[in-house]
Parts: sequence; structure tokens; C-alpha cells
Amino acid sequence: MNSQTYNQAVLELALAGLADLTASAQAKRAQRTPAQESHFLCNWMVESLKEKRFSKLVADDLTAWIRLARSQGAGAELKRLLERIVFQYQTVDESKQALGTALNAMIETLKQADWLVFTDTEINTKLKLDGEGQSSLVIDVKELTQHIKDDQLIKPISLYVRADEQQLTRIALSHGLLISQGNKKSSLIKHHKTYRIYPNNQLPSLCQLLV
Repeated sequence: MNSQTYNQAVLELALAGLADLTASAQAKRAQRTPAQESHFLCNWMVESLKEKRFSKLVADDLTAWIRLARSQGAGAELKRLLERIVFQYQTVDESKQALGTALNAMIETLKQADWLVFTDTEINTKLKLDGEGQSSLVIDVKELTQHIKDDQLIKPISLYVRADEQQLTRIALSHGLLISQGNKKSSLIKHHKTYRIYPNNQLPSLCQLLV
């Protein structure tokens, strides 16, 4: 029996949550307010966690979303969160393009959008890039050349980015790529965040989501 991947687990959870929310609304034959939807999904997540309904891979996500809903109520927008997860993970599932090809296509898109793009330098120490406010992407040359084989991504690649996060996420998704959530502390380029892409889009945790 094959073990479930994180992508499969989080997509299963999101689809189940939305389906149970719809079924509950239909049973009551009433339109729910956003606050009522969030309350339903918060309770649904609590029960799912308690019953261990889903993979351990998403247990931390459930815990974080429950905490968010309890502190923000309708502001947590749990329904919208699940919808975003379904949209992004299903989008990359349906994409047939090899991820090495996809990354190179994304790089070309960013160049055409007037980003500063550097892919010809080894990144093994802290560096500073003077971009004068321009959006920028830096990728270590060894990773770019050694982590792609026959157009396929065979090892993770770090993207050092200074730009609007949503724009980056949207462009990556348009090329069939999921990116990890940005990390400023791990970045080797000053004023940039580190994002990572993984073979087969199999990130170990929740990807950067579109708003």
C-alpha cells in the first residue's frame, strides 16, 4: 500500500471540508453567513483532528487553522482557505509540463516582466543585490544546472526573491509550479526571501497560497 503524500492529504482534507459544509447547508436548507461557515468548519476540524480522520501529515495544519478560527472567527475565512488549497493543488495536478521546463519558462516570464534575474552565480555565502526597488530572482547556478535532468526537476531548488509574494505565486502557478512559503531568515541574499520548489511539486508542507 502506497503511503499518502502531503499534497494528497491536504487536498483530501480540503475537498472533504467543503463537501461536508455544502451537505450541512443543504440539510438545513439555509444560506449560511461567513461567520456560521467558519464556525462549522472550525468544529469540523476539531472533530477531524480528534477522530484522526486525516493523515498525520496535515495534523499541524488543522491545529493551526483551529487556533486561527478561535482567535479570528469569520476573519479566519476557513472556507476560502480550503477553496484556495483545492484550486492550487488541482491546478498543478492537471499540469503535464516537466518542472525543469516549467521553471525555465517562469524565468523567461519574469525577465519579460522586467525582473532582475541572476542564474549564473554560485550562492554559498551571504550576498547583497542592489536592485533599486526592482523585483528580483536569484538562483544558484549549480542548483539550476545540477538539479534538473532531462527537463525534470530531480532535487529541490531555492529561489531567492524580492518581489510581491502574490505576483510570484501567481506566475509560478501559471507555469504549474507550487512554491514553499517564503523564509527571510534562511535567505543568503539580503532583503530577499527563500522559496523552494520540489520534484513533482511534492512540498513537505503547505505551499504559498494565493489570496
